[in-house]
Amino acid sequence: MENEPTMPQAPTSSHKAAPRLGRDAAVAAICGFVVVLMVGASFNGTTQVATSVPSSAPLARKIAVRFDANVAGGLPWKFEPEQTEIEVRIGEVVTVFYTVTNQSARATTGQAAYNVAPLTVGAYFQKINCFCFTEQTMAAGEKREMPVVFYVDPALVDDRENDGLNTITLSYTFYPVRDPAPKPLAAGEPDRREGKL
Repeated sequence: MENEPTMPQAPTSSHKAAPRLGRDAAVAAICGFVVVLMVGASFNGTTQVATSVPSSAPLARKIAVRFDANVAGGLPWKFEPEQTEIEVRIGEVVTVFYTVTNQSARATTGQAAYNVAPLTVGAYFQKINCFCFTEQTMAAGEKREMPVVFYVDPALVDDRENDGLNTITLSYTFYPVRDPAPKPLAAGEPDRREGKL
């Protein structure tokens, strides 16, 4: 039986695919590492939501807390703290107020983003209540006081990374909300949204 002539085979690209896969894996690993770093940094600078007040009396040690207020473009609000800085005892529950004024001729809605500096203090800055937890809708020309209730966790004094810390800055930025979430209707209240009766 005669041998059939063998057809030349096209070169396979497996030798080219291996380096490309390796390069893609390296890029993915680097991207993943950057995401982990960003999440870690944002967690450190993000305040905590307290589920209860401190169980012990405030400490004698005091710390200054500064308040910062910003408004992103597209939101016609004036936003400022009533006090720019106060001194608090660590573990003391404190209420401060920000003033917000809607300077437009229509209702507008905003949501506040927040963090603290230095970033290492985020885990110890405990908010009990804050306007930043929900969207805020302001009527045309409305002016409102918005409270923040917080304390600095006494565990801060045991964190060697924060030795010598004497000032914390709490910073807010209000951003416009284009499509605010509809508010729930009270029982028995007719639904007039989208032409419903």
